[in-house]
Amino acid sequence: MIAVQSVSLPRPLALRRLVLTAAAAVAVQGFAIAQGVGEAPPARSGKDVFRQLEEVLPTPNAYRNASGAPGHEYWQQKVDYAIEISLDEDSRRFTGSERITYTNNSPDELRYLWVQLENNLYSPDSHGALVEENSGLAKEGFGTMRAMLARDEFEGGIDVLAVRDGAGAALTHTVVDTMMRVDLPQPLASGARTEFEIDWTFVMNDSREVWARAAAEYFEDDGNWIFEVAHWFPRLAAYTDVNGWQHKQFLGRGEFTLEFGDYQVEITVPADHVVAATGVLQNPDEVLTAQQRQRLAEAERSDAPVLVITPAEADANEQERADGTATWKFAAENVRDFAWASSRKFAWDAMGVDIDGRRVLAMSYFPGEGEPLWSRYSTHAVAHTLEVYSKFAVPYPWPVAISVNGPVGGMEYPMICFNGPRPEEDGTYSARTKYGLISVVIHEVGHNWFPMYINSDERQWTWMDEGLNTFVQYLAEQEWEPDYPSRRGEPRNITGYMSSANQVPIMTNSETLLQFGNNAYAKPATALNVLRETVMGRELFDFAFGEYARRWASKRPQPADLFRTMEDASAVDLDWFWRGWFYTTDHVNLGIVGVEEFTLDPGDPQIAKARDRAEDEARPETLGEQRNAALAKRSDRYPELLDFYNSYDEFAVTYQDEQAYADLIEGLDPWERELIEREMPYFTAVTIANHGGLVMPVILELHLEGGLVQEVRIPAEIWRQNDLRVTKLLMTEARIESIVLDPHEETADVDTSDNHFPQQPVRTRFELFKDKDKQNPMQLERAAEKARAEAAEGAEAVDDGGEGAVGGR
Repeated sequence: MIAVQSVSLPRPLALRRLVLTAAAAVAVQGFAIAQGVGEAPPARSGKDVFRQLEEVLPTPNAYRNASGAPGHEYWQQKVDYAIEISLDEDSRRFTGSERITYTNNSPDELRYLWVQLENNLYSPDSHGALVEENSGLAKEGFGTMRAMLARDEFEGGIDVLAVRDGAGAALTHTVVDTMMRVDLPQPLASGARTEFEIDWTFVMNDSREVWARAAAEYFEDDGNWIFEVAHWFPRLAAYTDVNGWQHKQFLGRGEFTLEFGDYQVEITVPADHVVAATGVLQNPDEVLTAQQRQRLAEAERSDAPVLVITPAEADANEQERADGTATWKFAAENVRDFAWASSRKFAWDAMGVDIDGRRVLAMSYFPGEGEPLWSRYSTHAVAHTLEVYSKFAVPYPWPVAISVNGPVGGMEYPMICFNGPRPEEDGTYSARTKYGLISVVIHEVGHNWFPMYINSDERQWTWMDEGLNTFVQYLAEQEWEPDYPSRRGEPRNITGYMSSANQVPIMTNSETLLQFGNNAYAKPATALNVLRETVMGRELFDFAFGEYARRWASKRPQPADLFRTMEDASAVDLDWFWRGWFYTTDHVNLGIVGVEEFTLDPGDPQIAKARDRAEDEARPETLGEQRNAALAKRSDRYPELLDFYNSYDEFAVTYQDEQAYADLIEGLDPWERELIEREMPYFTAVTIANHGGLVMPVILELHLEGGLVQEVRIPAEIWRQNDLRVTKLLMTEARIESIVLDPHEETADVDTSDNHFPQQPVRTRFELFKDKDKQNPMQLERAAEKARAEAAEGAEAVDDGGEGAVGGR
């Protein structure tokens, strides 16, 4: 018999002895060992973590097929808008009229249309206001109290003045919180279109009092405003093959689900205002000077930002008020929304970017308060985003991309976004502010892809726009400069949340998420990064992700379309990954719980007994053996008690040993004899436990004798038989000295203390400090009285000195 010997390495681990017959010796090379001889298999969790998602995902149909692509009968509605809007700056009141052309591309007959009125959220009696939770009042700041009182009094809803059909006849309409149903005089047949008009007015919120996704910011020093205008007009709700009407009420978090269409928009503002908007300016000759138009043309050709309106010109504009109004006209094709900004404070710079053979204008609008940060970074960040996202998704489809500085910290719309970071009043800024600006511009401009062009349902699935966008944002940040401090994307940055009990699955409706930023932004972005780097590899992932973007550009994807496309374009079964990361709150926590080293015993007694002798001599003496050696022995007094066995060498090779070995060799086939005589690798069995429930690939870094380092990457399917514990048999050219599990911290393992063999001490720090003397309220009051007295004495001395100075002239 040929034995495989089990030798324990220096760590208190549960070990096994494995015995193989000569004919089975080669089976050691099969790599995986489930358990030792005579051992029961470890318990399973009972979960089938590799179960397919067919029963979870919607059934494929003619609209969305099983590959994740749009089906041969895919359809979506089209809504076109012609809008006129005017701003009264002093009252912050907007008054508008729109003509809507609705094309019914669905196979269904529609008796009514649903229109979104998101600004109704800011009415005191809106559902969103009434369901807001708080924990009561404890210690509140003046700003918080001001906002609470203003929110309760602000009549921010849209006042619908009239709804008419194309011929001017009144249409019956019913407002339901943030939605309005418009009843059609006759059903709208499949393939037909209808036109109707809406007149409305509303007052924009002051950013000092009421926070919103659109706001007006007042500057007391110069008496001017910046208006960032969004959700400002009644917009058609989406009618889809998945939901019918998507008219979930707007409660504040779940954003917007809209239809593509073409826009013609006329915006009337004070004559000295500068307007930035979705789309292309149609009347530059009427609203820009000849010099500004010349600069804009130069900017389109330039590879660096060119000032169209300089900060000095914007400063002069702030001080001088022009009379009258001006109308800015914009056109936008195939967009799902329209937003704009207006102020006399705006400086404006722009540069051209080559995208798929076209020249796209990257532009920024900012007040003097944004300098010198904005002219240095904003437009470059816009241009960078256009280049990187076009590479990883699809080429940017529109002619302009704009970043505006104002009261809204970060919000996105087609071709335009609102971003908040500014430097200090003295023009200095922190690294956090610098990178905060670059990152928020990348993020908000990136939303042009997710969801403005790849038109996911934000009202239902926040992660499909925020998570995917945050992932590509991370890729863009890493192409900005070395060691860019990305907040989200790296697996190690999500471990605290992954092990938190205060979470829900990613596949949860926007309004019921517990930790919005972690769940909708960080976790899906990290999941995609793990999928790209660890599960699929960059090349395969990038192809599949790009295929998803290509398939669903200018269309309306659902989660199943992403899941299915990623598998369809890669030939990688990812159901286990989607299930674990997106449908559960399991986390990654793998640990090394057992290591065994195996050596092959060829049966040669000369080798075997020499090895046994060496091991026996290397065995340390026990404390008892050491002390007993000094005891007087009876055999010393009576030597006749010693016999054959007192001189017998158990490690000596006997004739019987040699004859048994010769018989064994003679009975082997040639290939078996050759196998015994070859130089064998080192065999090590490593047992990994899954403590967190989320299976992942196993990455092992092996440090071998002689300084060699070897990395072993094992697919997640190793967990298919048992999702709680697996053992992997490794064959190496040298003996393994140490092992690191997940050496690059690429799996979001929440506890790395058991990722080393031999186990390493957990390193932390402590500080020595001296307790500060605490003052009681009386001491504090006495200190305050003393300070007030000293201040009064100082003021009196200044007054005396002033009188003396005057008298001396």
